Amino acid sequence: MPAGSLFSPASRLGVAATGGVALASLALQYALILLLTRDNIGPMLGTVRFFSYFTILSNLAVSLVALHVVFARTGFFTRPSVRAAVALYIGITGLVYAVILRHTWNPEGAMWWSDAGLHYAVPALYLAWWLWLAPRGALAWRQVAGWLLFPAVYVAWIFLRGEWLGEYPYPFIDVAQLGWQQVLVNAFCLLLLFLVVGLALVALDRLLARRQAAAAT
Repeated sequence: MPAGSLFSPASRLGVAATGGVALASLALQYALILLLTRDNIGPMLGTVRFFSYFTILSNLAVSLVALHVVFARTGFFTRPSVRAAVALYIGITGLVYAVILRHTWNPEGAMWWSDAGLHYAVPALYLAWWLWLAPRGALAWRQVAGWLLFPAVYVAWIFLRGEWLGEYPYPFIDVAQLGWQQVLVNAFCLLLLFLVVGLALVALDRLLARRQAAAAT
């Protein structure tokens, strides 16, 4: 079945707006990182730094879902489980930033715009789209375990990158400042948060699917 037939015009319009905000914010953030790193680590390591933020990766995932839905592509990024996994990742991005990270700096100018887009606008828009405009996926509880693979691999990569470059993208996984014991506790708590929120999303999806089925009868 073509992907376009699964999504209503309103759904495609909503995800198009979300993807547009994500892509614009990503482009602005990348330009700013290249500008800030031009005279010290250079564009190559600046690009590595850019892709080392979970915020960037989760916003890229939103963009890929949006592009596939808008252009009626079938495949990986139109699967119900993948759309839900992206809701989990971008939701955690917004939650962790709002609760922990927003107090650690004060962006201004263009940096404020990219920060607001990546951490506030895109999470809110994508979650709203997933809840109200995306088709319900009849998600299974066992799928949550698979969703944890990406953040687990990400954390492992960050540890390897930290050993390589001596820097960490987020203060709560900074081995140099906190030590391995505290960082591993923080990483475990973060994965536990992914698990809890993932289970909540499955429960919500199943509840909404039942309500839609009841309303259709």
